[in-house]
Amino acid sequence: MSANRQFHIPASIDRRTFLQATAATLVSQIGIAAEGRRAPRILLRSSWQVVNIGDIAHTPGVLALLEKYLPEAEVILWASRSLSPEVAAMEHRRFPKLKIVKGRIDRNGKASNAELSDAIRRTDFLLHGSGPYLVADKDVAAFVAHTNKPFGVYGITYRGNRELETKLLSQAKFIFFRDSVSLAKAKQDGIKSPVMQFGPDGAFAVDLRDDESANSFLKQNGLKEKKFLCCIPRFRHTPYWRLKGRKKRDDFPAKHARNEAMKEHDHAPLRAAITEVVRQSDTKVLICPEDMTQMQIGKEMLFDKLLADVKKRVVLRTKYWMTDEAVSTYVRSAGLFGLEMHSPIMCIGNGIPALVGRFEEQTSKGFMWQDIGLNEWLFDMDKPEQVAKLTPAVMSLIQNPQAAQEKVSQAQKFLVQQQQETMEILKKSIPS
Repeated sequence: MSANRQFHIPASIDRRTFLQATAATLVSQIGIAAEGRRAPRILLRSSWQVVNIGDIAHTPGVLALLEKYLPEAEVILWASRSLSPEVAAMEHRRFPKLKIVKGRIDRNGKASNAELSDAIRRTDFLLHGSGPYLVADKDVAAFVAHTNKPFGVYGITYRGNRELETKLLSQAKFIFFRDSVSLAKAKQDGIKSPVMQFGPDGAFAVDLRDDESANSFLKQNGLKEKKFLCCIPRFRHTPYWRLKGRKKRDDFPAKHARNEAMKEHDHAPLRAAITEVVRQSDTKVLICPEDMTQMQIGKEMLFDKLLADVKKRVVLRTKYWMTDEAVSTYVRSAGLFGLEMHSPIMCIGNGIPALVGRFEEQTSKGFMWQDIGLNEWLFDMDKPEQVAKLTPAVMSLIQNPQAAQEKVSQAQKFLVQQQQETMEILKKSIPS
């Protein structure tokens, strides 16, 4: 290697992080070479959709864990068709060497393109990433049927309402469920994977950053670091039918009716919390989205309904953003509250307090807040006695930030222990 060669350090990570990761990789590779072994090869099946920064976050989160705990591994991302150039570029800024393939395996075991075929042939292990269920069950089934290679599942919710999913899970080398309710349901349904335990959603490990965009937005809108809270609205059912190119499904009338019936019920408590924050402190509030449909509901049910004196110190984000800018914004805030799950996950993973509001239409994923020791920050919006506790909990984030930070630190400590354990299990599951 030339002594004059220059290394480019990606802007999304600092120099120390880059050098530590590089050193760890070199040490691992030297050890493997000395033992006459080649590096393990992992095919990560992930990347479900790009209309939600949380769904995007699953993939870079798991990639960050693999980089940290299996730095010697060669990882290829098997992404869904919907992966956009913009999201792929964001992932490549953080993981410059990442190779991405797309495509399917047909009933005869043939991959739809040469890149996927080569990735499947070369891989030692298929890892299904975090998600609301075994999202790529058909791809996993085809992989197992035609390669006889092992696979594992990292951080999913399980409801037991998908026949192929239930059948496949017993064939997995391990299954990490991102909430204890899912784990109990899987055991009840007789799933018999050798390793079945709680495993954090991969999004907890996201470390993407776009500091330049975040700082610019905050400056333009008069938001100072640690002097604002983030608030995220949500319909009971995500109105995907509003997005360009999406068709209305048969269940559209019922879901739309439910959304309209419950939108005031669900957002009135958020407005009450916003009002209390603005009137009782010098903290501002940023209303921001987790998916592409939420700018509209944020304006309609939160911002537009605030009284004039409150509205002056509330900022409405009117454009969707990428996961890296969102995380860079969250880490500059004093905390987050609202009706979404993955922005709170990314907050806690990055040391920021976050409250979660959930309702019956959502899966059991919200119960992970109990599993990681944050039960006091989980609110069932269908139970009035819990809704009544929301505003005081939001106020506590700014009235007693030290106590809030201590809660976050304890949750982080537990998460890191779990992440380390799950990665060790993955390492042992890969054939030599």
